[in-house]
Amino acid sequence: MLVLVGSGEYLPAMGPVDRELIRRLEETPRVVCLPTAAGKEGPGRIDYWSCLGVDHFTGLKANVEALPVIDRASANDQVFAGTIASANVVYLSGGKPNYLYDTLKGSLVWDAVLSVLAGGGLLAGCSAGAMVLGEKFFGFPGLKTGFNFLPGVTVIPHYDEIPSYVIKSVQALAGRALTMLGIEGNTALVCSGEQYEVLGSGGVVVWNRAGKTRYTCGPLPPDVLNQGE
Repeated sequence: MLVLVGSGEYLPAMGPVDRELIRRLEETPRVVCLPTAAGKEGPGRIDYWSCLGVDHFTGLKANVEALPVIDRASANDQVFAGTIASANVVYLSGGKPNYLYDTLKGSLVWDAVLSVLAGGGLLAGCSAGAMVLGEKFFGFPGLKTGFNFLPGVTVIPHYDEIPSYVIKSVQALAGRALTMLGIEGNTALVCSGEQYEVLGSGGVVVWNRAGKTRYTCGPLPPDVLNQGE
């Protein structure tokens, strides 16, 4: 599963969503939290995200560990990569999307993350962590290349908090060739193969050449994300 979260990672409002996600795993949940996107924000913020993630998933009765993958050196740490490879849930918390993408791309840690997905595990990204999972992301300035788990899609987290002029700017950059995926706070879009489902208290807005539609809790229509030009 691929899980895109608008905002609210590790907070009580996301507890029901994360409880449901780990319930769907075939094995005991083994979670690794990566504060990588906050890697340039200082030790205090890195510790904040790490402790918040551990406390959150411990409360959900999951085995959990936070790893200080915060730069290219730690992203190529073989011990960290091995720990991730033995997990079945990897969670990318928020911060700076450019830094997150540049730190993980082509690293041993990223190879391990891909192995978790290949083995039937779950990759969740919130805010910046969600942005980098699309084909393109708004990287201040302009659109940058992402990890392309969702071809033709650019992800906008915090959709219910962002000023309309910013959304219009991203839409203008995306043009008709990309589907813009706006994910509201305390809300997740779960992607499993070609099936998509909204979980949480908010909604997901899909905006492409087919129109602009907001979906709330439940499944999305087939091929709804594949209608860019």
